[in-house]
Amino acid sequence: MSKRFSQSCENNKQPILEQLKPRLVNQRHLLEIGSGTGQHAQFFAKHLPHLCWQTSDRPDNHPSIDAWIAELNLTNLRSPLSFTIGEDNWPNQPIDTVFTANTAHIMQSEEVQIMMGLVAEHLPLRGLFLQYGPFNIDGTYTSDSNREFDQFLQQEGCGGIRDIAELERWAKGLMLVEQITMPANNLLLVWRKHC
Repeated sequence: MSKRFSQSCENNKQPILEQLKPRLVNQRHLLEIGSGTGQHAQFFAKHLPHLCWQTSDRPDNHPSIDAWIAELNLTNLRSPLSFTIGEDNWPNQPIDTVFTANTAHIMQSEEVQIMMGLVAEHLPLRGLFLQYGPFNIDGTYTSDSNREFDQFLQQEGCGGIRDIAELERWAKGLMLVEQITMPANNLLLVWRKHC
């Protein structure tokens, strides 16, 4: 069966939505980088009907994303684009907002650097980048469980938890305007294109 399920997506979708709603009132065209199972896209698009939600991911994740999209007849939710950081070109369509959840600690550091640079380059002035997941602050883990998770990630060949200061160095043209504490030792980082 192509439709996959993530318990962590199920757990965090409502807390994330509560933070997205007030911040996306004036936004119209959102690109989700790394749509994964497709659960977030379906849930958020349903509750943000004014916003065109464009999914994207590696091709092997497209069947699950499409299966979640097919469940509801949402006119504002788009089938996934093939978009792999470091391989594919930036989508050729209007985008004033980018959202990504739980991607930076999976990617290798050079891929995260490319992602931050692409978002900074292609967002319009005052555009938003909302980045959810576990992050370190000033070189320090925010919890013992995040330290253990980071060790597991690196053993699995993932890049590991990134430090916010590192992201700021890579995000030339983006300003970190909010750092929102979320459940399960996660953060929602809100970046705005300022130049």
